[in-house]
Amino acid sequence: MRLLGLDIGSSSIKAALVDARSGKTLGAVQAPDREMEILAPKPDWAEQDPEVWWQNTVLAVQKLLRQTQTGPGEIAAIGISYQMHGLVALDDLGKAVRPSIIWCDSRAVATGDSAFRALGESYCLTHFLNSPGNFTASKLKWVKDNEPERFARIRYAMLPGDYIAYRLTGVPATTVSGLSEGVMWDFAADDIAHTLLGHYGIDKALIPPLVPAFGLQGRLTETAAGLLGLKTGTPVTYRAGDQPNNALALHVLKPGEVAATGGTSGVVYGVVDKLVADPQNRVNSFAHVNHQPGAPRIGVLLCINGSGIQYSWMRKQVAGDAVTYPEMEQLAATAPPGADGLCILPFGNGAERMLGNRTPGAQIGNLHFNRHGRAHLYRAALEGVAFSFVYGMQVLKTLGLDVSVIRVGNDNLFRSAIFSHTIAQLMNCRIEMLQTTGAVGAAIASGVGIGLWKDAGEGLGALEVERTYEPGTSDGLCREAYERWVDLLGRALEATFS
Repeated sequence: MRLLGLDIGSSSIKAALVDARSGKTLGAVQAPDREMEILAPKPDWAEQDPEVWWQNTVLAVQKLLRQTQTGPGEIAAIGISYQMHGLVALDDLGKAVRPSIIWCDSRAVATGDSAFRALGESYCLTHFLNSPGNFTASKLKWVKDNEPERFARIRYAMLPGDYIAYRLTGVPATTVSGLSEGVMWDFAADDIAHTLLGHYGIDKALIPPLVPAFGLQGRLTETAAGLLGLKTGTPVTYRAGDQPNNALALHVLKPGEVAATGGTSGVVYGVVDKLVADPQNRVNSFAHVNHQPGAPRIGVLLCINGSGIQYSWMRKQVAGDAVTYPEMEQLAATAPPGADGLCILPFGNGAERMLGNRTPGAQIGNLHFNRHGRAHLYRAALEGVAFSFVYGMQVLKTLGLDVSVIRVGNDNLFRSAIFSHTIAQLMNCRIEMLQTTGAVGAAIASGVGIGLWKDAGEGLGALEVERTYEPGTSDGLCREAYERWVDLLGRALEATFS
């Protein structure tokens, strides 16, 4: 018996197969081979055709079944992870009325800011734990205001994972966790955010019926099963946004536990057992996958746009594509902690929420031509991203998170010992690297949905810690370097006001 996990990203669709008895990963694939296209018909817009997600979901599952020699009847359940905050608007026939407005599209910022002021900041933070901001509800309002003919055709407003589940099962549905990430859930009322929808003039009937994050959400239709090569009636039993699901995949389910990833952007996601919101909106709070009325589990999400993209830029523009990341790491290790005073700010990938949505830009500080070389640049680049994580995690600590243990995957910046040791040193924490992925987490979670395990923690028991980073004995040079970096950031932020 096997479990299938799908991870619906904006660059690719990943699929993984897990053995239901042992919890071990049997195979993992992605489709397409190249990144899926993101359309930008206007500046700051980002759209994708949901049909492309579906086509590549089919390709990924077919490829995985061939790779693992899995028969149609061997799949016991399907779980879905998906890119957060997107909008998929479907008509009465289940067809998209327009391309999906995805997570990195910023057209609805002004819409959400206006609602934040109109409804009252205190009300929004108490009821939604967030400003309506640039989230799914505000994107739907943007369609209403700017594309009324399209809006009039909408039957259901969905998140990307809801759409893929609909294509699999024919059942329109969503979850509390999903609605919270779209700022369409009222935590104080434990209900759909009627006040915000009413303010936007959006009929609550556009919100699909609720299903639990874990449990039967629908069964494969004959059409979907035929395309995928699976058995008709196979149950879909789990869905969650990519960051809550990534936390689940890293066994971050209890209050105080923290997950992190250092991809193109950086994310730190911690779980608390109370309804918390940041008055300055530097971080966001959403219902975690195991949130329940009376037993709150809130995921506090810190996102840093300038993260791995800065280091990949350093490789392409300074090192050259012929140089590998491990080779850059080896050279960076020859420079001392603090890179002989060289500082790099990584904030060259748009406005940073943790910096009050300001854009200080990426900057290099204290560069000396007679002292600094490639080794210093590579080390300062890694340390600069690590410092941005540490800077952001101070916000999490003010909201009650004890960042003493951080769990990470094995496929991002945390593979760098310099990067990881810098964070461990400054936060005085232990970093545990696990061998897992979002698709694997979704597969294991689907087993919870059919009762194989009593909870996700039991299903994740087979995960192994691949590597551990400890703080070390002395952080003098590291802390001095961090203070120089904070000073450079302060000067850069002051310049944005001039």
